[in-house]
Amino acid sequence: DTVNNILAMKVDMVVMRHSASGAAHFLQQHLPDTAIVNAGDGTNEHPTQALLDAFSIQEKAGTLEGKKVVLIGDIMHSRVALSNIYLLKKMGAEVMVAGPPTLIPKYIAEALGVIVEYDIKKALQWCDVANVLRIQLERQKKVLFSTLREYNLAYGVTRKLLDSIHKEIIIMHPGPINRGVEIDSDVADSSNSIILQQVENGVAVRMAVLYLLAERRVNN
Repeated sequence: DTVNNILAMKVDMVVMRHSASGAAHFLQQHLPDTAIVNAGDGTNEHPTQALLDAFSIQEKAGTLEGKKVVLIGDIMHSRVALSNIYLLKKMGAEVMVAGPPTLIPKYIAEALGVIVEYDIKKALQWCDVANVLRIQLERQKKVLFSTLREYNLAYGVTRKLLDSIHKEIIIMHPGPINRGVEIDSDVADSSNSIILQQVENGVAVRMAVLYLLAERRVNN
């Protein structure tokens, strides 16, 4: 019924966020003449977030080629992580995933060509950029770590931890932030953080996606 309603409106584009992985692809099969923008499907992908993340790194660091980027946290349930891995590797960056073993897919290294690290300090010592991902309790069907407090102690990005690695790294987060869980406030709000720039860049990047899709439809 929802698809039929969309067809009746004769729309040119649909921006779709859905809890089911593959929902945008399913809709595209029924609306072949309509541009579908995937705004996040289940635990699969979030393409425009990857675009704005990559743009934000390039804006801050000058290039993506050869940069070492670590994705930290709930990799298992993160659609942001998968889209970031695909795009960053395509642009020449090295990618690592870090977090508890229970939150990292077992075969991700072999399947996607990324480095896996379970020691958060080693991951931060390795990287140029740390993209800290939200713990997604709403998508976890079973207990995958003891408590949020213990997660913060073992895997949280804290000021004390950053000071101990003796190097400057770029801090990112797709938001919304769980302050005091995966990242502490004094890190999220620090001069190394580009989190708010990510949000600002997201507006321009998504405007560009809509513009390019609309232009393509006009030209066709």
